[in-house]
Amino acid sequence: MKADAQLEELKRGTEEILVEKDLLEKLKKSEKTGKPLIIKAGFDPTAPDLHLGHTVLMQKMAQFQRMGHEVVFLIGDFTGLVGDPSGKSKTRPQLTPEQVKANAETYKEQVFKILDPKTTRVAFNSTWLEKLSSFEFVKLAAQSNVARMLERDDFSKRYKANESISIHEFLYPLLQAYDSVALKADVELGGTDQKFNLLLGRELMRQYGQEPQVCITMPLLEGLDGVQKMSKSLGNYVGVYESPNEIFGKLMSLPDASLRRYFDLLSDLSIQDIQDLFQRLESGKEHPRDVKIRFACEMVSRFHSSDAAVHAKEHFERVFSKKEVPDDIPEFDVVAGEIWLPKLLTDLGFVGSTSEGKRLIKQGAVKADQGKVENENLTARTDFTLQCGKRKFARIRVK
Repeated sequence: MKADAQLEELKRGTEEILVEKDLLEKLKKSEKTGKPLIIKAGFDPTAPDLHLGHTVLMQKMAQFQRMGHEVVFLIGDFTGLVGDPSGKSKTRPQLTPEQVKANAETYKEQVFKILDPKTTRVAFNSTWLEKLSSFEFVKLAAQSNVARMLERDDFSKRYKANESISIHEFLYPLLQAYDSVALKADVELGGTDQKFNLLLGRELMRQYGQEPQVCITMPLLEGLDGVQKMSKSLGNYVGVYESPNEIFGKLMSLPDASLRRYFDLLSDLSIQDIQDLFQRLESGKEHPRDVKIRFACEMVSRFHSSDAAVHAKEHFERVFSKKEVPDDIPEFDVVAGEIWLPKLLTDLGFVGSTSEGKRLIKQGAVKADQGKVENENLTARTDFTLQCGKRKFARIRVK
């Protein structure tokens, strides 16, 4: 693929390319010399599992990879001990080396659901950061100043609010920037909240006599509500490790207005194929439901298999289109008599707390044998099927 065509494909879904003309020059040089660009994206292993929002950067990495460039999946096992202050209103708790190591192993398993393991270079920044002497650390710290650090929005807000900022947090952007020096990166990818860190890497590379990297920022993916950033704490996420039925069902609940965003950031379809698909959608030749099915099948195939996608589609149509109770639902034993449903919903793992259970009952989202439950207390005499929301079922056996 020619450099100009690569650039057009790579621009898809991006927030900013700093600087676009520099990227085109690097792509042309790579095309001429046959030498691939080094594409860096760093991930601090602060959580053991990922959701679709985390995979936006990986999709952009996969684009570069398919074009023949070298992608470096950088695990910040050293910087993870510091904790990224980006977007945080207070100091992050520091992880133990054991936590970082365990999370890093889980990351490696999940990333290869998107990237080609044969051509992906996995690196750990402890490889070079642990080797820095105290003299080199002081030299690195001298490459920036406090005034520059306080330009960061999160630091600025905390400083004005008299919130604590630890000295080690100032080191984080410098350490991330030094990763680019160590890897001699041509391009670094990051979320919009990483812009300061990425630009600092570009600056530090100049100071170390290297050609500065191009910085590409990717937007933060909105969750299933179509409004707020995808987050486990908000419950609007789709987990990479969730079951095929859960992934498929959640994605079918996407607002129609979010479809193009999800395709642009997460689908493997080409720009032209996506444009054709959404032209058909706008003209009425495609129904939004069919477009959602196509996307849900692609995601289930990616994280599980194509067979799993077929079964998940069949399950969805059987349960939600035909209003049938699925066959493969868990069973749960209770003692005959009065049951407090919020506690039962919590025990089943359908909700995270009894207060959430109360709210769902009040909203009419809980059913017993397909009839809405109106009271928190239920008298159980015979077995029944309990449903919470659209996707969660359990067969309750009364003893």
